Amino acid sequence: MKLDSAVVSLLGLDPKNTSVSSSGGVGMSSASTSKITSKLSDGSEMQYFMKTSKGREAETMFEGEHTSLNAIHNAVPTLCPKSFGHGKLADAPGKPFLVTDFLDLSGGRSGSGKTSQGMSLAQKLAKLHSTPAPTPDGYDKPQFGFPSPTCCGDTPQDNTYSPSWSDFYTNRRLRFIVNQSKASNGADKQLEALVEETCTKVVPSLIGEKHLNNGQGVTPVVVHGDLWSGNASVGRLPGMQEPEDVVFDSSACYAHSEYELGIMRMFGGFGGSFLKEYHELVPKTEPVEEYEDRVKLYELYHHLNHHALFGGGYKSGAVNIMRDLIAKYGSGEKEEL
Repeated sequence: MKLDSAVVSLLGLDPKNTSVSSSGGVGMSSASTSKITSKLSDGSEMQYFMKTSKGREAETMFEGEHTSLNAIHNAVPTLCPKSFGHGKLADAPGKPFLVTDFLDLSGGRSGSGKTSQGMSLAQKLAKLHSTPAPTPDGYDKPQFGFPSPTCCGDTPQDNTYSPSWSDFYTNRRLRFIVNQSKASNGADKQLEALVEETCTKVVPSLIGEKHLNNGQGVTPVVVHGDLWSGNASVGRLPGMQEPEDVVFDSSACYAHSEYELGIMRMFGGFGGSFLKEYHELVPKTEPVEEYEDRVKLYELYHHLNHHALFGGGYKSGAVNIMRDLIAKYGSGEKEEL
């Protein structure tokens, strides 16, 4: 298989000493994955992982994944692959690509505990969630959001910055995804009404800035954004002597750290020992007694996203969460966010 000249240029490789082979990988269903192996002038070997696909949707996904991986990698270099770039292939016009470090997966289960040399997944995630987000250009303080759109599954997400976490979660996640669901599944007055009641009553009561941390709010940190058990494993990145806990296929944003836990809770795979170790390093946000309900609120987005993508039974999960939260937090006055 010949390496596209755009990728050769990006990586500065010698095509005569470079080979491309198919490689297993995960991500969007329509992407093809490849392993690039190149012998350097000093006799050493470099390996890269490449995704290719087609269409504007893939361009958006690869741009978001590139930015996401590097935001995570910059904070915790051993947690995920570094991305070298994305763009369009030169020899196959119209096909976007993404090139990252090659992650040699050992097939082990992530989150099972501290590896022989590296930090555990709980320790790495805690470090990620303890690193404040950078201040974007043109702003005077860190914001909630992200510098590029990202995709959670195949759903493109609006990450426009907001100084308010409750505003971001309300408008860029809940209201946004119910509109996506309406576009893919048709109008659903019950679902739309429940989402709106959740936005106007539950969100201000449960995660409003004046409520969290005794009125201090929360600091935006990088989150993976789609950290279910299938996006975590054990493997070797360049420079690692032994496999470590790693993550991939990120859909990052600058968010409340507990937002990460919603998708992790939805599909399981991260047990009590993981959360105990994690929360010893990242304490639960005050008020602690509402922690489970905040995680449930953050899990709601992913039920709605799966309903938008796949329809079917995911609606019932979303409806049950909203009814439970509205019963507990929905008696206050409505507040526009």
